[in-house]
Amino acid sequence: MAGPSFKFGQHVLQASCVFFKSRLSIGFVNRKPVVPGHVLVSPLRVVERFGELSSEEVADLFMATQTISGVVEKHFQGTSLTIAIQDGPEAGQTVKHVHVHILPRRSGDFPQNDDVYEALAKHDKEMGEDPRWRTEEEMAEEASVLAKYFNCQVDSS
Repeated sequence: MAGPSFKFGQHVLQASCVFFKSRLSIGFVNRKPVVPGHVLVSPLRVVERFGELSSEEVADLFMATQTISGVVEKHFQGTSLTIAIQDGPEAGQTVKHVHVHILPRRSGDFPQNDDVYEALAKHDKEMGEDPRWRTEEEMAEEASVLAKYFNCQVDSS
């Protein structure tokens, strides 16, 4: 893997998958989205639990989430949003780095509206009907489209 990268918990995230960067946070596409447009927002600093973030990081993370969510909802033609944080293993957190899930929603996208939470809990596990993970190229393509909304030139510094 060439080019700049970011640490995302126990993973390395290529800069080509990042479409938004603020002073303390990044927005990036999901390797296995629950719905089209399911993206993530994370602090740049690797912090496992939400309570470990500084006040400044919390403010930046939620300002970034608000900014990104409006664009994602409009771009993916959603009519609502699910915004979620899984904070700790019992809450379903599998990546040891705070991150916010943004999912653009539409009427009827799940049989029962709250089924989204079960799908979110299972989406990054290697089971289910579609165990396929997106390639870096597929992710970079989506990130490139979203980055245009933010005039985002991402480097890992």
